[in-house]
Amino acid sequence: MDRRDFLKKSTFASGMMLIPSFLKGMEFIKPESISGFKNVIIIQLSGGNDGLNTIIPHRNDSYHNLRPTISKSLNETLKLTDDLGINKACLGLKELFDNGEMTIINNVGYPNPNRSHFRSRDIWHSGSDSSEYLKTGWAGRYLDSYCQGAYQAIEHDSSLSLILKGKKTKGIAVTNPKQLFQATRETYFKNIVKNTDQDLLNEDNQGYLYKTLLETYSSADYIYERSKIYASQTDYPGNSFGKSLKGISDMINSGLNTRVYYSTLGGFDTHVNQNATQDQLLKIYSESISALVKDLKKTGKFKDTLILTFSEFGRRAKENGSRGTDHGTANNLFIIGSQLKQPGVLGNAPDLSNLDNNGDLIYDIDFRSIYATVLNRWLDADDTIVLGKNFQKLNFI
Repeated sequence: MDRRDFLKKSTFASGMMLIPSFLKGMEFIKPESISGFKNVIIIQLSGGNDGLNTIIPHRNDSYHNLRPTISKSLNETLKLTDDLGINKACLGLKELFDNGEMTIINNVGYPNPNRSHFRSRDIWHSGSDSSEYLKTGWAGRYLDSYCQGAYQAIEHDSSLSLILKGKKTKGIAVTNPKQLFQATRETYFKNIVKNTDQDLLNEDNQGYLYKTLLETYSSADYIYERSKIYASQTDYPGNSFGKSLKGISDMINSGLNTRVYYSTLGGFDTHVNQNATQDQLLKIYSESISALVKDLKKTGKFKDTLILTFSEFGRRAKENGSRGTDHGTANNLFIIGSQLKQPGVLGNAPDLSNLDNNGDLIYDIDFRSIYATVLNRWLDADDTIVLGKNFQKLNFI
């Protein structure tokens, strides 16, 4: 059957217009029984979280001088060390820190930083230099080299981000496994499965499209059937981020052979009246992470799970004229897990007496060192193959 006849004899042509965005970029392998493997949950605080009002140098006079209206006082923080406190909204994170289950890495960034949300996000997602434009994400390239199929990387969202896109294999974006399964059982998918000539799969563009849709059909069945195994009884916050982490927990506890999960919490672009907005978002993040960890501990899965949280950039050290902060550069980053070698604070506190010419923090740790460490010491991968360069490995795991 040639392409024209296929399109005429099926509902494929009209159905393609109706395929939800979460079906894009999917590939499938036959499920294998794998247990006890390690996975990583990557979370982005989208918009540029203000690290200085998250992990707070409350005893630093420069901090209060640079932020006369938005700096946090001692009674607005929870003590981490003699010099640093965490935002009082982050009670759940403080408990993890006290339990030795959290590492805070200070001054993370990269050379020649970009202050555009979209460009800096792409740099973090791809693991590129600031002058380098890659079409694949670092986790996607990990899939290419070390995984056998798309469902080994899942984004809990309606569309797939660059971070999970490889050259040969792309992850899956899905919020509701049942909805995904039902969508792939529509007439156009059934006609593809029934009528596609396997010889078409060797053609570059057309074949790749058919192959992707055929594999989506099978992949949706696997995800849906596995996801029915476990339904969390842990109380999560009722907001969308809490529901996202609950969905990820259900997948992990159902035994999906997934190595990488990705989710986002947005709203951190706090140019105006920052404190109220950021405090609320950090409360959502902290409470949701706390629920996730408790859930994974109940089933023994927390020991095999590492949670990495980043933001595409930090904020300026000095507040602006609107009780907010503008786009900055270096920031702190969180690692959460039960197998940490260096829980606590890693790296020096931000040096507010040595800012760059734009009034931004100067980075100490390249963010790709974090990726290299996770790849090499947690996912048992050759980080140089995935990242294309050799970056220093850190000792947090």
